[in-house]
Amino acid sequence: MRNSADRPEDMVPLTRTGAVAVLTLTYPARRNAFCLQMRSQLRERLEATMADPEVRALVITGAQGHFCAGGDISEMAPRTLLQNRERWNLVTALIRQIALGQKPVVAAVEGSAMGAGLSIASLCDFVVTARDAKFGAAFIKVGLLPDMGALWSLQHRVGRAKARAILGLGRMFDGLEAERIGLADEVAEPGQALARATAVAEEYAALPPVATALLKSALAQGVDGLEAAIRTEVDYQAAAMDSADHAEAVCAFMEKRAPRFTGE
Repeated sequence: MRNSADRPEDMVPLTRTGAVAVLTLTYPARRNAFCLQMRSQLRERLEATMADPEVRALVITGAQGHFCAGGDISEMAPRTLLQNRERWNLVTALIRQIALGQKPVVAAVEGSAMGAGLSIASLCDFVVTARDAKFGAAFIKVGLLPDMGALWSLQHRVGRAKARAILGLGRMFDGLEAERIGLADEVAEPGQALARATAVAEEYAALPPVATALLKSALAQGVDGLEAAIRTEVDYQAAAMDSADHAEAVCAFMEKRAPRFTGE
């Protein structure tokens, strides 16, 4: 186990720029390895920002040139089955907050995005990667299955066949390949991923919050088959049409002015 002096007290510092909150994974001594302390603090910050009416979009990034190097192997001590299940209750909460939370989450990836890092990125609504970033999911090489939602999120981003190869072989690939296969949505020059991700988050923040939240939920939960998609459209569109944001958009269009969305 590494000395606790290597670990910052705050491993997920939060900064705000207007309606965008930036959460920075911070454990530089281990390339931002996803230790238990970081998981717990990320859950707390996600919960707080998702509930904050002043925040319209989030960015998750990493400190000092890396996104997240994966799980902290120094913490992988033997545990009982019940202890392992309790440990993953925290992970389950994180997955749901990123994938199902009401606000868009943008990943800004530089350097390593391995294991849990790749999983977190693939859960996000939009991924900006530096072209020289390094992605990989080597769970299988340490005798584990993919986690942090990767069994679901990765195949929804890149397709089942490509997800099977990425997870089954544990190979590494760069940001350009991540964009080519659909894991990333945009490639940035090294050192520019956060700036571009913040710009994308500002685009999200300017959109109607109610419709944005409903769309995120619909895409995550209810469109895998045609009938499911139709049912989701009926349920969610009815709610969207009843929102104050929709009425404001119509009014602003008729009055030829910019809409002022309130999230109601």
